[in-house]
Amino acid sequence: MNPNPELVAQCQQFQKQVIELAPGVYGAIGFSASNVYMLIGTDGLVIVDTTESTRAAENVLIEFRKITDKPVKTIIFTHSHRDHISGATVFAEGGNPEVIASDNFESDLVEVKSPHPKPGKALMARTKRQFGMGLSFSDERVSIGIGPGDRPMEGVGAGYMPPSMTVSDARTTLQRCGLELELVKAPGETPDHIVVWLANQRILFSGDNFYSAFPNLYAIRGTPYRDFNAWADTLDLLLSFDSEVLAPGHTLPITNAADIKEALTDYRDAINYVVSETVAGMNQQLGPDELAHMVRLPEHLANKPYLKEFYGKVSWSVRAYFAGTLGWFDGNPTNLAKLSPLDAATRIIKLAGGADKALENAQQAASENDHQWVLELTDHLIVANTHTDSAKLLKVSALRALADIEINAPGRNYYLLSAYEIEQS
Repeated sequence: MNPNPELVAQCQQFQKQVIELAPGVYGAIGFSASNVYMLIGTDGLVIVDTTESTRAAENVLIEFRKITDKPVKTIIFTHSHRDHISGATVFAEGGNPEVIASDNFESDLVEVKSPHPKPGKALMARTKRQFGMGLSFSDERVSIGIGPGDRPMEGVGAGYMPPSMTVSDARTTLQRCGLELELVKAPGETPDHIVVWLANQRILFSGDNFYSAFPNLYAIRGTPYRDFNAWADTLDLLLSFDSEVLAPGHTLPITNAADIKEALTDYRDAINYVVSETVAGMNQQLGPDELAHMVRLPEHLANKPYLKEFYGKVSWSVRAYFAGTLGWFDGNPTNLAKLSPLDAATRIIKLAGGADKALENAQQAASENDHQWVLELTDHLIVANTHTDSAKLLKVSALRALADIEINAPGRNYYLLSAYEIEQS
């Protein structure tokens, strides 16, 4: 495998390290998908986020214990995604620390009782593909885009502790372990986001409202609509703190006020640009397929290292905004009652001159490295159950070829794991 070199270079920032952000404030980077922050108070510790697995949390705690032996008294969840909440029991060390989250804390990746059916199996299958769970490390799962590919997965989701306190006000100031903390509601990647402001040291813990990659406005694992405008508004909120250290939930902290202002401004402008260009196209009666191929960030934004498409992707975001605001229908009456996949495949194969000719076209496309066309042609053959084995081989090769040129880590992982699944089917 030959991963995209830009994606490989992005991984250099995920070397395991504990960084001192200010006296008594430390960040553990590269130990798991997400970062963990430790604030040392007079009589105990405050932990901000807790990783995705108990093993990763154990590794972080070993490093923190080289710095201090004070007990963890407070844990703060910036939001409810599994990679931020799944190591709490490890940091508790058998005790009963306070766990704080927003009052609308709710995760689609945490098992909750519901009287309504949920696509849990579909979500988990797609989550495994997005994050490359099951791929080998090094040349396969090189990254998840905003965290290392090579990280411990034992105890994924196992160390979650439910919040014992929730915050409902827009801003809540707390005294914990001699530290003054301001918890501020800040919806972005999730509606239940809170950020933590350590005013005395001008440190802002921003959760996943910013990380060094184009924002994941739509996750290909499957997710409800993420409010683009709310996320952009939250970036204005983050700018208002005038922080001197920005400690994100993923990727390296930024430790210069001017750099923070530039990065947050560009991040906000990128989201607003996608919205404005997509709306302009929608108002011209263009559908999501056309817009996904048309909307691109302007060069002055696209070239910024923190807006490279390592995690989120502009084209996926365009589709998500369209669906989230106008719904699934693209406005073309042809698509009100499309043919079934089997019916369409049968007719396309007939139009190609029969199954042999369709396979020949797919093989020709493969020889020309026209990988997306290979996928679309072979899908017709597979659905129609004709030349299936040959079509699957071609599809697997095309998926792996696309993976190697893909800068987006979730996209790369999805291609590779899907290829494995086809081989094992």
